[in-house]
Amino acid sequence: MPGDGKNAEDWSSEDKFAVVLETAALNETDLAEYCRRKGLFVEQIAAWRLVCQQANARSVERGREHATQSKSDRLRIKQLEKELHRKEKALAEAAALLLLRKKLQAIWGDQAED
Repeated sequence: MPGDGKNAEDWSSEDKFAVVLETAALNETDLAEYCRRKGLFVEQIAAWRLVCQQANARSVERGREHATQSKSDRLRIKQLEKELHRKEKALAEAAALLLLRKKLQAIWGDQAED
């Protein structure tokens, strides 16, 4: 018996799923008899069935959200890499100008001394 004598709400997901599978083909009368034998309520099984049905819908929805998030992340990364490249070029240019200024000062000396 699924649940090993525990309260039905404390059963594992696997046990609840097994009950949903066992009762899927039962009509109302057979389902009521099954519930009496197992100490369950028809409403519990209906709720478990609904959770099982929605489980796949949530995973598909999460997959879509993940794909959308992944696409926006890729666009953001591309934008940040482009900005980083632009800043690296500007920094390299500034460093080159500073180096040239130092070389000029070393060759001609400070203009302020004149």
